[in-house]
Amino acid sequence: MLEATMQKKLRDFTLNLSLHVEDGSILVLMGDNGAGKSTTLNIIAGLVAPDAGSIRFNGSVVFDSETGIDIPVEQRRIGYVLQRSAVFPHMTVEENIAFGLNARNHNAAFTKGEVCRWLDRMKIQELAGIKAAGLSGGQKQRVALARALATGPSLLMLDEPFSGLDSESRRSVREVVRECVADLKIPCIMVTHRIGDARATGDQVCHIRRGTITGTEGIAKVD
Repeated sequence: MLEATMQKKLRDFTLNLSLHVEDGSILVLMGDNGAGKSTTLNIIAGLVAPDAGSIRFNGSVVFDSETGIDIPVEQRRIGYVLQRSAVFPHMTVEENIAFGLNARNHNAAFTKGEVCRWLDRMKIQELAGIKAAGLSGGQKQRVALARALATGPSLLMLDEPFSGLDSESRRSVREVVRECVADLKIPCIMVTHRIGDARATGDQVCHIRRGTITGTEGIAKVD
């Protein structure tokens, strides 16, 4: 479960949000460009420092302005998939998925087992030895998701994860996201500007305008 409150003075307005996301649930953030959506993700990740607030994963504090707690980015256990540069093009698919595991100094046998498990989970076994630069958009996003989830994150964050995908790839990657979040029972926050993606993927949507939530609603998923 994610519980977060944050305030951050930006150039044109002050970001002031409170978010609550249950395990196995996907919260979608929607709003105009510059509304503060990506900044919100970066604050939760520890890439941007808020002026005030607190962030907790399953009750464990990773940031608290009053007590001075500020857990480093690499220790927050967040899977973060960006719109662009989602994979390392010079690495193979196997090497991409193994990247986060290697950074955590897991032994070779464990890493190999996890890579094989996620290749199978994402249905990309046949791509294992292919350089990521040669993949389609949908394949790259599956690799990026596998790399993010292989490390066992406490939270998954997706910033416009379906942008640039064709309709079939968009549909299949949305299904993978829903299935993984539900099966792993982790909270997920997704930023998108497409209401179709929000309805097909999310459980709740927050509309953000100039750093403030203007409405929150449940959303029925559609194919």
